[in-house]
Amino acid sequence: MEIPVYLFSGFMDSGKTSLIKETLIEENFGEGAKTLLIACEDGEVEYDEAELAKANTKLVMIEEEEEFTESKLKELDLQYKPDQVFIEYNGTWEMATLLEMNLPKDWIIVQSLATVDATTFDMYLTNMRAMIMEQIFQADVVIINRCDDDTPKGKFRRAIKVINRKAQIAYERADGTVDTGEMEELPYDLNKDIIDITDMDYGIWYMDALDDPRKYEGKKVRFLALVYRPEKLKKGVFVPGRFAMTCCADDIAFVGFKCKYDKASEIPHKSWITITAEMHNEFAMEYKGKGPVLYAVDVQPAEKPEDELIYFN
Repeated sequence: MEIPVYLFSGFMDSGKTSLIKETLIEENFGEGAKTLLIACEDGEVEYDEAELAKANTKLVMIEEEEEFTESKLKELDLQYKPDQVFIEYNGTWEMATLLEMNLPKDWIIVQSLATVDATTFDMYLTNMRAMIMEQIFQADVVIINRCDDDTPKGKFRRAIKVINRKAQIAYERADGTVDTGEMEELPYDLNKDIIDITDMDYGIWYMDALDDPRKYEGKKVRFLALVYRPEKLKKGVFVPGRFAMTCCADDIAFVGFKCKYDKASEIPHKSWITITAEMHNEFAMEYKGKGPVLYAVDVQPAEKPEDELIYFN
């Protein structure tokens, strides 16, 4: 029988323990199922073992990374014979330690949740971007808690989505209520006849169009782009885009949208252009579904910019 495993990741004091307590005790998750809770760090909020016992939950602490092994987990499986497993993972440990591990028989990670403290996330993005992104790059749900009216939700959302498009993102205020406030305004006017996308705004436009391509249906955009047109692309298709720093200096990726243009073969691969294109939300094999597809209206040669990179700020 499959034993569901729920993985909770995030830096210390980001709210993992509080989320687990709320889920197991207040919401009675699993309705009394025998739960094994493996905690890999001792944070500011502590578990009350008497409360856990009422929720039919056994707590095991594994505070050293070298002790978090396949044999240890198999030992716990035999000892406790759980119906479900909650793992509160240590925010300083490599996710690969767990994700590449052969879990005990029938243990299946069915959901991965990551918690983020809105009050410190900006600092971590600046100083420890690669480390914090490792905690959320495979999360199904990212919960940004302790939000207030000044939280740059749009910036945080872009930072997460650029490495984990599938993640659902939820915002919570300090009192635990769901934050449904408006996202930040776009830095360009969607109602203009031609929307000029600057280098500074490219990352915002790219992520917003991915998230809600219907918003851009029929809109015309103009931006500076590097041409990606290898021989394997179909005739009449190329990809205008930019190289973007997604996580750190060692993590740079080319980001752009499929573009249809009957003169695509005349544009040199890796040349710079200023392109004006009309956007449509339609099926594309490259997206494995619907997504933004550009139809070039005007293509002009352009000079290489001083800074070739764009940033998801």
